[in-house]
Amino acid sequence: MEIKIGVQNISREITLDTDDTADAVAKAIAQGMAGATIEFHDGKGRRVIVPSAALGYVEMGSEEKRRVGFGG
Repeated sequence: MEIKIGVQNISREITLDTDDTADAVAKAIAQGMAGATIEFHDGKGRRVIVPSAALGYVEMGSEEKRRVGFGG
């Protein structure tokens, strides 16, 4: 699933792909808002840490994998 993170006063958004579910990402955001930082992990093992006070928005893509080919 693709996640786009908007940070306040930064014109460029952070984009990463994760294997986590939408519910797991939403839970991490909710827990992070209570603390100082929010931590995200992508599918390649990288870690992104955003100060919760600077978080502008989080946009989550679809959890479904796109099909390739002409099959129905």
